[in-house]
Amino acid sequence: MRKKTFAAAALLAAATLSLSACGSGDDAKSPVSVVSEASDSGKAATILDQPFEKPDLVLTDTHGKKYDLRAETKGHPTLVYFGYTHCPDICPTTMSNIAVAKKALPKTEQNDLRVVFVTTDPARDTPAELGKWLKGIDPQFIGLTGDFATIQAGARSLGISIEPTTKDKNGKVVSVHGTQVIAFSPKTDGGYVLYGEDTTVDDYTKDLPKLVKGARP
Repeated sequence: MRKKTFAAAALLAAATLSLSACGSGDDAKSPVSVVSEASDSGKAATILDQPFEKPDLVLTDTHGKKYDLRAETKGHPTLVYFGYTHCPDICPTTMSNIAVAKKALPKTEQNDLRVVFVTTDPARDTPAELGKWLKGIDPQFIGLTGDFATIQAGARSLGISIEPTTKDKNGKVVSVHGTQVIAFSPKTDGGYVLYGEDTTVDDYTKDLPKLVKGARP
């Protein structure tokens, strides 16, 4: 049996607010408002009763061009994740897992899928840095950077908390951020499925064929 912990965000329910300081070795702040749900389904996906509205984010992509998240991904199956390129563990693992699973899709569906990585460390994650990092994972992945306050507000609208970068006891710069992937339906553009950091390649491989169609995994 797998137990998942969720926190209410704004007026929308069921977004995970567990935070991770990538590479710090510390389990960061606990959720403020917690609702626990036990699931014996064995599925990594959490279906949200009230889908999230896609964030109204206009940021800068890896080519230095303006990228309107809602407009650019409208009608496309979309996965959104907030993280940073200097993260040594959770972020690259999450992105790599999605990249491997994506390759199992037919080419037309691979091209239709939008995987968006929004940096939580815009001071270091320039368009060039994001592009270089994502190219090593999947060149089709979209990297976005911009004003931290704008990014933080966009994440908060999905119940994902991120904090400004800080230095740990060893002087290393870390970014504390929620580690959830939100899947948006190509039919409604609503964020209706949530994945936690323990989601595996197999989990994504099983679910992506349904997600690209806007179906329940």
